Amino acid sequence: MMTDQAAHDYSPSFRKLRFLVVDDFENFRNSMRQMLRTLGAEKIETVNNGISAIQKCTYEHFDVLLCNYNLGEGKSGQHVLEELRHRKLLHHSSLFLMVTAETSREMVMGAREYHPDAYLTKPINRAMLEKRLGALAERREELLPITRAMDLENPPEAISLCLSLLPRHRKHRTWIFKTLAELYSEIGDFAQAKKIYDDVLGQRALSWARLGKARVLLAEHYDDEAIEMLRHLIEDHPDYLEAYDAMAQGLKRKGKPAQAQQLLQKAAELSPNALMRQRDLAHLATSNHDAETAADAWRRAVHLGTWSVLDSPEHHLAFARTLTDLSESDPKGVGKEQAEEAFRTLKKMEKKFPEAPDVGARSLLVQARIYSAQGHPGKADKCLLNARELLPEDKLTADAGLDLAKTLFRTGRNGEAEQLLTSLAQNFEQDPEVIEQIENLLDEPVGLQQRLEARNLNREGIKAFEKGGLSEAAGFFEQALDVVPNHAALNLNLTQIRMKQISEGDPSILRQQAISQCKRCLEALSRLPPQHRQYRRYLALKRKLEHLQ
Repeated sequence: MMTDQAAHDYSPSFRKLRFLVVDDFENFRNSMRQMLRTLGAEKIETVNNGISAIQKCTYEHFDVLLCNYNLGEGKSGQHVLEELRHRKLLHHSSLFLMVTAETSREMVMGAREYHPDAYLTKPINRAMLEKRLGALAERREELLPITRAMDLENPPEAISLCLSLLPRHRKHRTWIFKTLAELYSEIGDFAQAKKIYDDVLGQRALSWARLGKARVLLAEHYDDEAIEMLRHLIEDHPDYLEAYDAMAQGLKRKGKPAQAQQLLQKAAELSPNALMRQRDLAHLATSNHDAETAADAWRRAVHLGTWSVLDSPEHHLAFARTLTDLSESDPKGVGKEQAEEAFRTLKKMEKKFPEAPDVGARSLLVQARIYSAQGHPGKADKCLLNARELLPEDKLTADAGLDLAKTLFRTGRNGEAEQLLTSLAQNFEQDPEVIEQIENLLDEPVGLQQRLEARNLNREGIKAFEKGGLSEAAGFFEQALDVVPNHAALNLNLTQIRMKQISEGDPSILRQQAISQCKRCLEALSRLPPQHRQYRRYLALKRKLEHLQ
């Protein structure tokens, strides 16, 4: 009679595999090496830190990585897994097992973002290792043809192999179905991906299939259906963070950025160590004019980037910009502390990314705005001058150009700023994100508090207009234009109201004064670039005014 041990003899599988053990304690490395040898493993290497692990994987292939989460000073196990995935150093056929002595929610949620194949909780004994690793090694071997095709970036071949192996490996059906649907989505065959998800969901409401179907719906722009599906998924599984990200994407596309921000804030509370989600939250909060939340998210992103491959000078610059905006409202109190933090952030960025394009010049531009906000125009002008000497203004990138324009506005060089933005609009007219940023800067070339004041007045004006209160609405728009005199939508809103009052013979206004005000509003937009979303409306109202005159 076959014994249980013989039935599960994994030593032939282990003998073929190359292992890498990553742990900062020598005793644990030696213990793991010994246990793996007793299980039949022969090719075992060890390293004591995350950087060495990544260097090893850069030049050598390992089939199994056993990596401790806490590796002391430097990169953690999460950073190692993140970088291996990002740089595609971890093959689809490789296994990554996260080893940890702690089981805190923050650790588990953070590491889970990058999908380790399993967790092993210390202390680890031979029986536990054999059971967990053996099952994974067996699955790896049976599905190796599929994962090799994926490693070769050949989705059609991987799909074909999934279909052929499916009848022979019934115990791996879930893995194959999930992989198959993801491969169909990767090549854009959303109909086949959706069919697989529907077939799986017809049998059982598995979370991954619900998420996968929702992503397909988003890809096909069925946003409402996707959002509703994700809402139910989050209600059933509040820890399913990828559902939050997908739903936020849908809400943002539906023009509901405030709801999208709330969702990402909840996800960031559940898993605060996901750098890219902090970045996305910061971007959303910035677009929602929630500078406090944006600053907190950027601060977290910059901190998380200390040992992360995903760190970027853009994160540091955005954090410093946000702090600068906040500092304008209180240059002597809290604002001074925010300005000092912005300076420290820029200094850290310059040290960490000395070779990044335009990094020194863009740092100087933000410094100029900090000095301007703190009431030091001389220092601001000097930083601006030094930055312009470093920037090739005839070949500006979009980011550097926008930073320069914003600094020109802040230092009182409005004409130069508008001219630069018109040039940028021509150079980047095919990039809708850049055009939107140009429009926002042309409309509101002022500080954060002034932007918020103008937006509140604009909202009040729109409310009054919708209720039929034309004179009241015009009053709100006039107050807003005192704050942002070149705002396209505000000038056109006021023009439209005055024209309506003229055409209706409103006795509360003088016709000639109203026409003169319309002319001033349209003249304020004479430099509006043709790429601006309000340009056609501007032309239409300009023609209408000529007819009225």
